[in-house]
Amino acid sequence: MSNKKTTHTRVVRRKKKKLRKRAIFIFIPVLMAFLGVISYATYLYIKADSVMSDSYVDDGREKSELRETAVDPTEDNVSVLIMGVDASDIRNNAESSRTDTLMVATLNKEDKSVKLVSIPRDSLVYIPEVGYETKINHAHAYGGKDATIETVENLLDIPIDYYVKVNFEAFIDVVDAVDGITVDVPYELYEQNSKDQARAIHLLPGEQELDGEEALALARTRKLDNDILRGKRQQEIIKSIVDKSISVNSILKYDDILEAVGSNMTTNMTFSEMKSFITYGTKGSLDFEMFTLEGEDYQPTGTYYWLLDEIALSETKQALQNHLDISSSTLTNGTNQTKTTSGEQNPY
Repeated sequence: MSNKKTTHTRVVRRKKKKLRKRAIFIFIPVLMAFLGVISYATYLYIKADSVMSDSYVDDGREKSELRETAVDPTEDNVSVLIMGVDASDIRNNAESSRTDTLMVATLNKEDKSVKLVSIPRDSLVYIPEVGYETKINHAHAYGGKDATIETVENLLDIPIDYYVKVNFEAFIDVVDAVDGITVDVPYELYEQNSKDQARAIHLLPGEQELDGEEALALARTRKLDNDILRGKRQQEIIKSIVDKSISVNSILKYDDILEAVGSNMTTNMTFSEMKSFITYGTKGSLDFEMFTLEGEDYQPTGTYYWLLDEIALSETKQALQNHLDISSSTLTNGTNQTKTTSGEQNPY
């Protein structure tokens, strides 16, 4: 009887040892995977801090002149001006470049929503830097990002809290970093590439995956349509990049994305301020509302302009102010300037 108990006890002990070994074999890879994720996340955090800190420029502008107090993006609704400049190493025009893309994003902290407004590059607006009306994309050539910010604030009657300025290379590198984006090409087109080689990019109509050079060509072209449709294409492309960047499949590509953005971007946002925007992307599907400034073709002399529709512009101003939860009466120096001085004749 005792022999049977001893044998049974030995069998039970051997089974427990085997179970412990199996548990160890299962636990070790799980632990290694967990440590790997933690290590990668830590690495990305440190890398992001380093890269974004290098992109940060302290321009001495604590707040918009239209704000009474500085904003805190963790608590306040804020606006961001996105400037895509036509500067590149090939052109060697960093100081005199014009803005090829101008967009204003307003972010509402309460409902985690984003309104993205595209401003046509040929829009006829008053530029305070020079004191007369001309194309809005000239503002950057006249006075860099400061002149552009002042012009956009005067146009939309909202404060611009932050800005992000990127060049062609950033756009190309980010799209390539996420292994391309899927977009709908509206028509067959030939376009120059980032090295200004004519007809280097050839795209056929239809939904397809584009690399960085191809996406840039689609974003820039306007030979077969106008600035309004061009702005809408750019909005869709940016949304595709954002969606692809925050997808699970792109987690291991964040290192490349950070490199692409950091080396081609300047901003007045600190890394800490950037982190406050993460909740907008982790909510689930991004609540984007995209629109552009309506108007009509206008060519009084030999120069083409996009003449903004005043009623539509007023509605856009109101929508952005509501989204930021502000009003014209609460803004400091909130009266728009529309005077014309010598230097360029008012085309009206």
